[in-house]
Amino acid sequence: MVKGVLLDLSGVLYEGNWPVAGAATAVARLREAGLPVRFVTNSTRSPHRKLLAKLRGMGFELADEELFTPARAACDLLAGKGLAAHLLIHPDLAEDFKGHGDAEAPGAVVVGDAGEYFTYDALNAAFRLLADGAEFYALASNRNFFDADGALSIDVGAFVAALEYASEQRAEVLGKPAKAFFLAALDDMGVAPEDAAMVGDDVEADVAGALRAGVGRAVLVRTGKYRIGDEGRGDPAPSHVADDLAEAVAWLSS
Repeated sequence: MVKGVLLDLSGVLYEGNWPVAGAATAVARLREAGLPVRFVTNSTRSPHRKLLAKLRGMGFELADEELFTPARAACDLLAGKGLAAHLLIHPDLAEDFKGHGDAEAPGAVVVGDAGEYFTYDALNAAFRLLADGAEFYALASNRNFFDADGALSIDVGAFVAALEYASEQRAEVLGKPAKAFFLAALDDMGVAPEDAAMVGDDVEADVAGALRAGVGRAVLVRTGKYRIGDEGRGDPAPSHVADDLAEAVAWLSS
């Protein structure tokens, strides 16, 4: 029996600025069954506050602490290590790093999806700090994401790879598919990994990442960034493939 569920946001609960049909009802069904739910996202353009407002505006009910973001993980890590960071992120995300970013002598570089702010000068400034020995953290490493215009867009992973190549330094990924990211959300629920399930539209970060972290079941949905054949690209392979979140919840409940 599944005792707790982790849910991705973009592509599972909503696509662009619109909720996926039946998704809010599916989340409510999980709660009615007494299952704890945590929302785990690799979104690194919008701050925690705006993501909560977006979800609630679409009819999803959740507490502030039920939303887990890579920025939250990064701030916990920086505080624990006593590091200040140079931030290569979207300006909208800066509020989530209050007190942690852009010190005069940063000991770390943190890279998120800066979108149009991924300029040569911004990348080169980060590279120079890495070349001087700064620690390297990536909020995520996704290849692409389902954008608001209904098409795929390049994600932060390509820019992380460019900095890794230039600096000859490997980034530590703090969001999915990092094992620690999944385990933090599971620990918050008080659910053992083998008793939990993950639902996502990214076969690499969401599904395979969760299974490698020890999550008992991982469902790939055919919404959001899913493309035909994705189910064959995961290692490990999905436990199940569903048309959408509603079908995924039905399968988990069966």
